[in-house]
Amino acid sequence: MPEPYTANDLLNAIAVASKTLSERKDEINRLNVFPVPDGDTGTNMSLTLETVVENLANLPIGAAGAEIRKAITTGALMGARGNSGVITSQILRGLCEGSVGHDELNADSIDAAFAKSQEVAFQAVRKPVEGTILTVLRDSAAAAKHARKKKMGCDEALAYVVEEAYASVQRTPDLLPVLKENGVVDAGGFGLAIFFDAFVSALLGKEGPMVDELAFARGTAPKVEIEQINDWEGSAYRYCTEFLVHSDTVDVDAAKDFLPTMGDCDLMVGMHPNFKVHVHSNRPDQVLGWFLTHDAQISEVHIHNMQQQSAARTDALAAEQGEAPKPLGFVAVAAGEGNAKILKSLGVDVVVSGGQTMNPSTKDLLDAAGQVNADAVIILPNNKNIIMAAQSACELAETPCAVVPTRSVPEAFAALFGFDEGASLEENVESMTEAYADVKTGEVTVAIKDSKDAHDNPIKEGDVIGIADGAIEAVGSTTEDVVMALLATMEAEDADTLTILAGEDMGDDAFDALIARIEDAYDDLEIDAHRGDQPLYPVVMSVE
Repeated sequence: MPEPYTANDLLNAIAVASKTLSERKDEINRLNVFPVPDGDTGTNMSLTLETVVENLANLPIGAAGAEIRKAITTGALMGARGNSGVITSQILRGLCEGSVGHDELNADSIDAAFAKSQEVAFQAVRKPVEGTILTVLRDSAAAAKHARKKKMGCDEALAYVVEEAYASVQRTPDLLPVLKENGVVDAGGFGLAIFFDAFVSALLGKEGPMVDELAFARGTAPKVEIEQINDWEGSAYRYCTEFLVHSDTVDVDAAKDFLPTMGDCDLMVGMHPNFKVHVHSNRPDQVLGWFLTHDAQISEVHIHNMQQQSAARTDALAAEQGEAPKPLGFVAVAAGEGNAKILKSLGVDVVVSGGQTMNPSTKDLLDAAGQVNADAVIILPNNKNIIMAAQSACELAETPCAVVPTRSVPEAFAALFGFDEGASLEENVESMTEAYADVKTGEVTVAIKDSKDAHDNPIKEGDVIGIADGAIEAVGSTTEDVVMALLATMEAEDADTLTILAGEDMGDDAFDALIARIEDAYDDLEIDAHRGDQPLYPVVMSVE
C-alpha cells in the first residue's frame, strides 16, 4: 500500500502544475476564441496560479491545512486575471472548501472537493455556457463521483478524473459552435485539463503527463487550421476591466445587479471584505465609479483593450500560418540567457532550457521540434546525458528529425558553423558532426563532495575543479587558476581559437581580468568571449 500523500506532496504538485501551465500558456492562448478572441486565456490562468504558488511559498514549514487552504484561495482571488483567471480562482476555492473535514486524499475526499468546486464555480458565473471550462469542470466532478461509487483507489481515481477532463475538452467543439467554426477546443477547458494532468502526474511521481497527449492530439479533437479572425464587429464591448474591491459594507447583490448593465462576462467573487470584479465594458470609468461611490476601496486595476488584443492575436496567427517552412530548422538545449541568445543568433529556432542537473525530457524536445516551422529538424542536445532523449524525440517526431550529438554548448557553436543551407538533412548531420570533432571543451565548477581527479589526486568539497571532456584535470582554490591549468591540459598553445562563456556567478570585472590573464599567457590565441550566464559553471570554454 502506498503511503498517504502529505501536505508537502500536494504543495509540490501545485507548484509543478503551475509551472507546466506557464510553459504551455502560449499553446492555450492560440485556442482562445471565446468569449472574445483576445488570446490571453493561458496567460491569465498561469498568472493566477503563479500568485497561488507565491502565497504557498510564504507559508511556514508544517503549516496546518486551514492555513494552506486560505493561502490558495487568497492567492487565487488576488492574482486572478481575466475571465478565465477569475473562474480558475473559484475552481480552486471550491476544491479547498470541499476538502474541509477530510484528513487524507482518497476517492471520497476527491469527490467532495470536486463537487464543491463545481458548485462554487457555477455560482460565480451568471450565465454558464456549455463547451467551456465550466463544462470540463462539471465532467471532471462527475468522474470523481463515479470513482467514489466504484470504490477506486486514490491513484486510480485521480487518473480517471484526468482522463475524463481531456475527454470533455475534446467534446467542447460539439457544444460551442464558435469552437467548431475555428477548428479548436476550448482554451480554458484545455488549460484546466493540463493543470489537473500536471498536478496528478507530479503527485504520483510520474514523468510526463498522465494522458498520452500525442494520442489526444490525434484523436477526435478538430485538427483543421485555426481561422485568422478579428470578429470585433460582433462584440459589443471593448475593455476587459478587472480590479480588487475591499469593503466591509458593499452590497454584493446590488453590485451583481449593476455589473450586467455595464457589459457582459461579469463576475464578482469573494466575500467580505475582499472581492474580485471582472467585466467587459465600454465604460470602465463608470464601473469603477460605482464601487467608489459605495464606500469601497479599489486596487490592482487592470483595463485591457480587447480589440487591440484580438488584432494582435490575428496578426500573430497570420504570420505563423503565412510563413513558408524553411528546409531545415534547429532545436538546441542550453542553460543561461546568454547562451540562448548566441544560439539563436547562429540560427537555432527553439532553445530548450536545460543541461547538467536540468535535463529536459523526450517530450520537452519533441514539443520543441514541433514548434519549428521547417521541413526537417536537427536537435543539438549539448550534454551527453540528453543525447538519448533527443534520439527518442526524433523517433517520435512527425517531421524528419535527426540528432547531431553535441556534448556542450561550444560544440554546438562549432557544429552550426558547419551547416550548409543547400544540403540535405543527412548531409548536414555528417558535416556538422565533423565540424565540432576537433573541439576540446572545458568546464569549471565547484566540487560538492570529496573525490579524486583523473590522476587519483584528492579533491575536497568546495575545491574549484576543471573538467576537460568529462575528466577532472585541474583542481585549485580559484576559478582563474583552474582555468589556466585547464587550458594547459587542453593544449591551448597549439589551438587557434578559444571560445569562453562566463556563468551567472562570474561578475564582469572578474571575467575581464580572466581574459586579460589568458591574453598574456597565449599571444597567438584568438579569444571569443561572451556571457553565457549558465548556472553552476562559472566558466565553460572550448579550444580548436
